[in-house]
Amino acid sequence: MDTTTDTRPDTQTRPELVELGRFFTVAARRIDAGQAAPEMFSAAIDAAWHRLLDSPGYEAFCIAAAGRVLGHHEDRGYGHVAWVRAYEEAYGPLPEIWFTDEDGILDTAALVRYREDGTVTASWSCSPAGGGDDVAPAPTEHAPSVR
Repeated sequence: MDTTTDTRPDTQTRPELVELGRFFTVAARRIDAGQAAPEMFSAAIDAAWHRLLDSPGYEAFCIAAAGRVLGHHEDRGYGHVAWVRAYEEAYGPLPEIWFTDEDGILDTAALVRYREDGTVTASWSCSPAGGGDDVAPAPTEHAPSVR
C-alpha cells in the first residue's frame, strides 16, 4: 500500500516516512516472493525508521505499508542494491532523500551516478525482517550510506 494515502500528517509531509513506507511495501513483496529482504542504504530514512521503531504507531505504520509488522535486522554490507528496479516499477525513480545522510546532506555524486545509469552501489547496516518478533537493536552509528 502506498503510504502517501495514509491520513496521518507525518507520513504525508515527511519524505523519509513516505519513503520508509514505500520501502516496507517493496520489502513485503520481496519477502513474499522468497527473495532477500531489501537493504536499507539511506541514512536519512534509516534514522526515521529507528525513531519510529519504539513508537506506538510503528505497528500501524507497518501494517499500512507492508500488510504486517516488519522487524528490524542488523545486516551490514556493501554492494549493488538489487531492489531499486522493483521500487521504480511501483513508484518511479528514487527521490533525493534516498541519497541524503541523517544530517540532511545530499550525496550529489551518488545521486548523479544513479540518474545516469539507474543503479545504486551503497553500504547498509540493516534490513527488514518478515515478522514483528525480530529484535530491534539500539540505533548504531552508520557507515556512509551511499558510495
